[in-house]
Amino acid sequence: MLTISDKAAEKIQSILQGQEKDPGVWALKVGVDPGGCSGFEYRMDFAEAPTEPVEGQNVFEHNGSRVLIDSKSLLFVGGSTLDYNDGLTGAGFVIKNPNATGTCGCGQSFSV
Repeated sequence: MLTISDKAAEKIQSILQGQEKDPGVWALKVGVDPGGCSGFEYRMDFAEAPTEPVEGQNVFEHNGSRVLIDSKSLLFVGGSTLDYNDGLTGAGFVIKNPNATGTCGCGQSFSV
């Protein structure tokens, strides 16, 4: 399970509309890769969402915005909240991950 905050859902919609991509077709794709200074790092990009269920692909939706997470990555981020920080420094999507036992100083990588 992944919770998407209202702010993150609004930002996903805004970015897709700015790129003239239909939010009904496109989604934010979140993944976890080995790397970073703490062991794992988040990967985010936009991709077309499947129209029908696909094995190994999980779709989470909130306020018309969708997030795709592969099953392997969901093992690391399950129970997390996707939020958006719009501060002057460090603006971007943030994953509040209760599974992380440690993070690096920049917040881009984590350990479990």
